[in-house]
Amino acid sequence: MTLNTITNQTIALAGISQSCLLVQQLANTGTSDSSAVETSINSILKIDSEGVIDIYGSLEQLKPGLLQLKSQLSARTIADPEQARYAASLVFLEGQLSNRPEMLNKILTGIKTAQAQSESFGSSTHENVLAKLGDLYHNTISTLQPRIMVNGKEEFLAQPNIVNKIRALLLAGIRSTMLWKQCGGARWKFLFFRKKLQDETAFLLSEIN
Repeated sequence: MTLNTITNQTIALAGISQSCLLVQQLANTGTSDSSAVETSINSILKIDSEGVIDIYGSLEQLKPGLLQLKSQLSARTIADPEQARYAASLVFLEGQLSNRPEMLNKILTGIKTAQAQSESFGSSTHENVLAKLGDLYHNTISTLQPRIMVNGKEEFLAQPNIVNKIRALLLAGIRSTMLWKQCGGARWKFLFFRKKLQDETAFLLSEIN
């Protein structure tokens, strides 16, 4: 079974969109869709999977990301510049990360520790798991330049639990970006295959509804 399909690329892009959407929500409101957060965090911990959608659980669990992706692809201008900036930054940083095997190994080791914590606490979104993943992002991806600057309200960005969740979600965004590349995704394809991606996103959403 080949990974390089428009379906798999669209699913991975929805994963990126979902992470960026949740980061924006948390930074500006202090809250986010708990089910969507769990889906994104689970995608980090799912190192081995039978298929691309298996990483996220189901299309239903990716619905917020698919809806956001549809909005971005359908608009004549950028529908949400802030989310687009987050996504573009994730793609750029993943390109740097792919050339740093020692950092990749450090991240993998940290994810395995978070996996064990998740099993111990019975939840992938337990505050200790999110703290581990947030710390992992801070000590690895966050050291690459340019750093992703998250905009939001200081009252929320000053809370450690929200910061940990945001960092963990950015790590999930990196995970989805890596998956997108593994499935044949590339920036030029996003430009030239935009209509195909738009049609596939609409099809996947119809499969949910």
